[in-house]
Amino acid sequence: MRIDLHCHSDVSDGTRPPAEVMRRARQAGLDVVALTDHDTVAGWQEAAEAAPDGLEFVPGIELSCKKNGDSLHLLGYLFDPDEPELAAELARIRDDRVIRAERMVERLRELGAGVTWEQVRELAAGESVGRPHIARAMVAAGAVPTVDDAFTERWIAPGGRAHVDRYALDPARAIRLLNGAGGVGVLAHPRARKRGYVFGDEVIEELAAAGLRGVEVDHPDHAPADRARLRDLAGGLGLVVTGASDDHGALTGDRLGSETTDPAAFETMISERLPAHRRAR
Repeated sequence: MRIDLHCHSDVSDGTRPPAEVMRRARQAGLDVVALTDHDTVAGWQEAAEAAPDGLEFVPGIELSCKKNGDSLHLLGYLFDPDEPELAAELARIRDDRVIRAERMVERLRELGAGVTWEQVRELAAGESVGRPHIARAMVAAGAVPTVDDAFTERWIAPGGRAHVDRYALDPARAIRLLNGAGGVGVLAHPRARKRGYVFGDEVIEELAAAGLRGVEVDHPDHAPADRARLRDLAGGLGLVVTGASDDHGALTGDRLGSETTDPAAFETMISERLPAHRRAR
């Protein structure tokens, strides 16, 4: 059984509609796939309805959090999106995403980048607008040659001339919200060094004490030494080890299934969590 627990659609910053993500997941030989768009569950229904025979759809999300001033991402699975406290926080995060993006576009225009809000909104066809949409608009406007060139201190990287901070949850609180909504939380790519997501053992230990259920170890941006250390740490803390492609469609080379989760780990992770939310096809 091949399981990929982290991918994105064009509801957030992927390039493929949820239905196409499901079709491509099956074509990639996956048996289980989780859709984990940033701070939104808007793609769940389309994905569930489009999941072909033989593919189990797992509803998920990638929550924006912040720890010690640094961006931290938390994957959530199998939770009730209508739980009032969690739903209110998701709405607040989405609203702030729009406000933040508008301010970043204003700064880019002041810097002569030639990006318009209309361009960004068109690229962000879903409800979760983010920096990747701004970066793509910058490429379209000729301000930078590639998306990666936008994510520098010259432009929209943290500390960059056009960067604006956003509202984000404390990860320990996010874990409690997910658990309270019947879900389970997994720390996303904690050692993705080239992307700036580097969290020490002490942070993972702290989150484990707060109710974290797992750690994403096998990720395309994790070096072998980091994977080995994270696997050892997870074992000592009783955390499940997951693996996933973190696919964003064309932006990441359509890499669904490039990293996977062990079936036994998957069953352990979800064994006590809302089995009614599982959709076996």
